[in-house]
Amino acid sequence: MDASAMRSRILEARVARLATADAEGRPHIVPISFALDGETMFFAVDAKPKRTTDLKRLRNIAANPAVAVLFDHYEDDWSRLWWVRIDGAARIVDDELAAARAIDLLAGRYEQYLQARPGGPVVAISIERMSGWSAR
Repeated sequence: MDASAMRSRILEARVARLATADAEGRPHIVPISFALDGETMFFAVDAKPKRTTDLKRLRNIAANPAVAVLFDHYEDDWSRLWWVRIDGAARIVDDELAAARAIDLLAGRYEQYLQARPGGPVVAISIERMSGWSAR
């Protein structure tokens, strides 16, 4: 799959899976909503109920910024399967204007964020590598 096709698949996906690892390399994976802006992907901690505000994904990013994000499509017709993975470096966005712009991008993709803008940290992932596969 070429870069254009991978980007197109990412943009059609509604959810992705974020993989982080702690300082000892123990993996952690969670679903995320996201927005893409050029070579940067954003997600934010939103108002959905969570057990704690001390999120493992954020602690892992602080300890080890290397992340992977998986986008995929499954259906019983296996000729329609595909996946795209980005590898990159994540960071908490500490600039208020940049965070607000990222939240605007997220709200442009998800109506729920128009109703309740994410209030938690915004994370930016600098895309370093994309890989993918498609049955077609």
